[in-house]
Amino acid sequence: MSEYARYFTGYPANIVEQVLSLIDNNKVCDYLLKKYPQAHTITSDKLLYNYATELKKQYLKNAPPFGRAAFKKQGDMVTNALGTHTYRMQGKTRKHDLAINSDLLRAPEPLLKALVVHELAHFKEKDHNKGFYQLCCHMEPSYHQLELDLRIFCVVVAMGENPYLK
Repeated sequence: MSEYARYFTGYPANIVEQVLSLIDNNKVCDYLLKKYPQAHTITSDKLLYNYATELKKQYLKNAPPFGRAAFKKQGDMVTNALGTHTYRMQGKTRKHDLAINSDLLRAPEPLLKALVVHELAHFKEKDHNKGFYQLCCHMEPSYHQLELDLRIFCVVVAMGENPYLK
């Protein structure tokens, strides 16, 4: 069993086998590049804030106000968080902040979107329950596939082979 199997806990066995086969045969970078040929261009905290704000405006009009968004180094992308959602009180207003793992600075845009959608969904749903995932899929219909591909990207980063750095 591959050391990367822990990244895919909870997925059906056939999916895990397919992904681990890609990893074992050194085809995981080819898979990502074929599906997502280039990295996104959101390379600053300000651009990330604007990107997340636009998604929030489009899908979460009645959610509490948005505070900050930033790329931050957060350690191992699976053991630690890929992203975090926190809130703070500013006067009487609750402000929601997003932190996205800085390893996603060089990632395909759909994978970044999946993570931002995930964190934005926490504005309305605190837990990873059915309503949470329904909201994620409302904001990004391909959410579940993108989440799997994001985990594959995490493996590539853990291997030190991010193809989007080249």
